[in-house]
Amino acid sequence: MEEINSIRPLLAVLVSLLVTPMLASAKSPNIREAWTFAAAGTKLLIILSMLPLVMDGKSFVFTVLEVIPSVPLAFKVDAMGMLFALVSSSLWIVTSVYSIGYMRGLNEHAQTRYYCFFALALSATIGVAFSANLFTLYLFYEMLSLTTYPLVTHHQDAEAKSSGRKYLLYIMGTSIGLLLPAMMISFMASGTLDFSPGGFLTGKVSPGLAWALLFLFVFGFAKAGIMPMHSWLPAAMVAPTPVSALLHAVAVVKVGVFCILRTVTGVLGTGFMSSLDMGVVLGYVASFTVLTSSLIALSQDGLKRRLAFSTIGQLSYIVLGAALLSPKGLTGSLMHIGMHAFGKITLFFCAGAIFVATGKQYISQMKGLGRTMPITFGCFFVGSLSVIGLPPCGGFISKWTLLMGTLESHQTVFLIVFLVSSFLNACYFLPIVYQAFFGEPGEGLQVGSLRPQIKESPRWCLVPICIAAAGSLFWFFHPTPFVDLARLAVVQIGMTP
Repeated sequence: MEEINSIRPLLAVLVSLLVTPMLASAKSPNIREAWTFAAAGTKLLIILSMLPLVMDGKSFVFTVLEVIPSVPLAFKVDAMGMLFALVSSSLWIVTSVYSIGYMRGLNEHAQTRYYCFFALALSATIGVAFSANLFTLYLFYEMLSLTTYPLVTHHQDAEAKSSGRKYLLYIMGTSIGLLLPAMMISFMASGTLDFSPGGFLTGKVSPGLAWALLFLFVFGFAKAGIMPMHSWLPAAMVAPTPVSALLHAVAVVKVGVFCILRTVTGVLGTGFMSSLDMGVVLGYVASFTVLTSSLIALSQDGLKRRLAFSTIGQLSYIVLGAALLSPKGLTGSLMHIGMHAFGKITLFFCAGAIFVATGKQYISQMKGLGRTMPITFGCFFVGSLSVIGLPPCGGFISKWTLLMGTLESHQTVFLIVFLVSSFLNACYFLPIVYQAFFGEPGEGLQVGSLRPQIKESPRWCLVPICIAAAGSLFWFFHPTPFVDLARLAVVQIGMTP
């Protein structure tokens, strides 16, 4: 793979970091939000400028400095990182629009602080996507934990503070207690932390140590939500909905599974893992999370909590796809990062819009609400179809590829897990839509039989919802960018898609 030395990866990381002083010192909300859009647009343009050459099989590299011998702070833009960066940076723009309607609509306090830490979190996310080695990835992983803590505790009440403590305990406790030792052991065994197509630990560690490192990495990357390291995610739903939407449907949680994908493909290596049957064990761990979280989601009345447990299961879809150690399994995992992001962010946006317009947070309160908020619940239906994995939404494409991955690797049990989980997805999403449109109106709802009073959320909330839902539909008919980048990433790690 030809490497192009360029500062563009560093600029993509820094642009939202450098804008924070302007956000903090902005004299009006309009100026503050203009700086947010300027940074988001610039970040996306920098990333897009690298896309054509990455699609040609080239990569962009840039070394900032060598922190310790053989361990530099360095960036490398390959197909895998590009896919994740494109999803995160494009949806940041949509979420920034949504944030205006949500934060202003509820007259939230400390909005400047909110936008500042949001920008810092996106810098950390792109830093993870473009990391050339495990050391750089670890630094930005920790940066993301620290910059999202103020967002989780935004409301600053007792519940927010308690959730924030749980968030840090799980996210940073595991990274310091499990991930850091794993990284140190890996460096001692191999003399490098640079991601390698065959895995830089292949042939460098004994089978016993390889097994230990696998579990240190998988549970150390607690942002992936693998049970039992998952409780932080439902607790973090106390954050404002835009935080839940981007950081807990796209950035934070996807950083966790992205790091596991890097571990499987660039640290341990798919061939080495396959020789030790590691994939099967990791698959069972992920399957337990997929099914258990889906069953728990069925019992949740809080809409955001139901979405949170759904997210936990969908993240393990990605881990399970990687555990198949097959070309189609890995392709499906990478595609699902993008397809799930569009579907789930639509659902979170809808949950926030419902709260802004009506103050309702519980599913039991939403009977008949679809007749007063038809656009919101129509988009909720689209997002649900995508997460369930039904056409005509992009989630169908990624789930189909994952199913093909189970057949390619001859793992019928994991095929059954995917199918059962998709059925459970339908069980906890579709009744919400049905009750919203056809259920008897709840207390306080004015719904006439023929001409219901329409009361949608503010336009700044509604437009992003429609854009996200349209994205879910668009990727079903035009999935080429995700498909091509995912297949190229599989080629770059030494497999044939």
